[in-house]
Amino acid sequence: MEGAEAWSHEGTIDAGVVVVHGFTGNPGSMRGLAEACAGAGFHVEMPRLAGHGTCVDDMLPTRWVDWCRDADAAYARLASRTKNVVVMGLSMGGSLTLWLAAEHPETKGIVCVNPATYPLADGMLTAIRGILDGGTEVIPGIGSDIADPDVTENAYPGTPVRPLLSFMDEGLAPLSKRYASTRVPLLLYTSVNDHVVDPAQSDRLAEAYGGPVERVTLERSFHVATQDYDRGLIFEGSVAFARRVTGV
Repeated sequence: MEGAEAWSHEGTIDAGVVVVHGFTGNPGSMRGLAEACAGAGFHVEMPRLAGHGTCVDDMLPTRWVDWCRDADAAYARLASRTKNVVVMGLSMGGSLTLWLAAEHPETKGIVCVNPATYPLADGMLTAIRGILDGGTEVIPGIGSDIADPDVTENAYPGTPVRPLLSFMDEGLAPLSKRYASTRVPLLLYTSVNDHVVDPAQSDRLAEAYGGPVERVTLERSFHVATQDYDRGLIFEGSVAFARRVTGV
């Protein structure tokens, strides 16, 4: 898909940023944030997660373990160039950001934008499993939840059900038990009007998280806030946070 390419940038300072996109999205939704970090001199690694950025059929066989592998590989590439690593992610990219912080306590800081942090309610998961049992592999998409009418996220038009359940069962369920023991400084952006991830998920994360949390409320943007009205605020704040926690 146009603009869905992974991106790597060689920085000029001794610090770097891993940038991670969301479920059914692609690096295009995070390109602006990645470029803002690059413009500030940071090394950047922005992977395209398995099954994303091509066609939804390519995503059907992928699972949480595949996306963790891709995010961790990007982390390793960056860590080979600098020990001062910050991770930033949107939606499921925020979930993977939290996972990387738990796996790599040496991470200097993380930025999560409207992260998915806990599984959907049991009743909703039961309904989704029923849809799958009925033979439906793809349900309507969740992409491009953006308030700005002049911007469209280039995401998949459908949501693959088996990968979604993997995200819930193999991803968020065990990950949510690790928040209390994670100490990496967190900058958390939350849209008041998010039609994909309930803003209450950010509240629960902030309450459970074991490290320092800095919260910023986004009044004008929907879920894909990195492409929405508040994107400049996110870019500027994230770069300033990365500079602060890396000491560059």
